[in-house]
Amino acid sequence: MHIFINEEPVDIVIEEEKTIGDVLAGIDAWLSESENRISGLRINDEPICLSAMTKAFEQSLEHIDSLNITVSTWDSLAVEALLDSQEALSFYTASSFNDKAQIKKAWEESAAARFLSKYIPDTFALLAKTLAGEANAAEMAQALDERIREFTDTNAETRKLAKLISSLAKRLEELPLDIQTAQDRKVAETVNIFSLTVDKLLRLIRILRIQDVNVMENVAIDNQPFSLFIENFTALLGEFLAAYEANDVVLLGDLAEYELSPRLLKLYTAMGSIIL
Repeated sequence: MHIFINEEPVDIVIEEEKTIGDVLAGIDAWLSESENRISGLRINDEPICLSAMTKAFEQSLEHIDSLNITVSTWDSLAVEALLDSQEALSFYTASSFNDKAQIKKAWEESAAARFLSKYIPDTFALLAKTLAGEANAAEMAQALDERIREFTDTNAETRKLAKLISSLAKRLEELPLDIQTAQDRKVAETVNIFSLTVDKLLRLIRILRIQDVNVMENVAIDNQPFSLFIENFTALLGEFLAAYEANDVVLLGDLAEYELSPRLLKLYTAMGSIIL
């Protein structure tokens, strides 16, 4: 059996694999290390549509002469899924009430929805609510635009955060005083802005790593490897949110002022050095 990846022959030795699914599982595991995914398949030069994939996986290798596997990068698949979902939302917004249910069903059964459900579940969940009439379509459109920009213009999206990061670091420093003066609304707003901003930073970091797996290899923050700094930072974020939920105002203020504010600035500065 001859195996091709993106039309190039590959030397893969078949040992205990019995079915096409066995072969593809091994290849997919190998590809996932470099953030690539199988995006298409031809068996004996016959294209296999997505709806027939499950049945194809069960086929024995006995009568298979060739497997032609199409591989795409994770970020290109993400952009494709987001663009397809953006189109579905546009159709939904412009459609009559009677057509909305059909558009929703078509999207739910699409490859785009399956990808988002598995890999970008927050966007999937919000879009599912929007197409069910339970969330604002205009806000969803803005969210999709932002996610697409994060993939297609990662550096610009990172640079755009400069003023927000600076003001957020100051708000974190002021959080203990806000707590002491019972400015509950401002405290809640700061926690929410911080959580959303860090989520975006972590998304951008992942995309930068996908685009160049070695991009952060030589970056250190506080004499720590970038990956270790991120690990410690996200652990502190978990403590911070837990303290907020538990109404532990002393810990909340200490973490905000002395731990998270300076680390947020250092993290963003390091990201700035990466995208120059």
